[in-house]
Amino acid sequence: MISTKQRAYLRSLVAQMVPIMQIGKNGITDNLIATLSDSLEAHELIKLTVLETCPVTPREASDALCEALSCDAVQTIGRKISLYRQASDPEKRKIVLPREKRSAK
Repeated sequence: MISTKQRAYLRSLVAQMVPIMQIGKNGITDNLIATLSDSLEAHELIKLTVLETCPVTPREASDALCEALSCDAVQTIGRKISLYRQASDPEKRKIVLPREKRSAK
């Protein structure tokens, strides 16, 4: 789970990105999930487009992909979805998320 501050940081990175894939009339398939998993492992942060012909809404697609890929939804705006998952190999990690300040109580 990413914090609000981390989500805001990821949103700033996603704003400059171009969608790498489209979800179309076939919806969310096993092949799509495998491809997205590989993309998340390589890039950590990806942006997708949900076409009008897709049988699910962008929000439903985002929720289903997050569950299937064990990733976090950064944002869903219109028909664009942004997903984040930290790379499993520490040497391949490209994105350093800001840390939360701990309050002294």
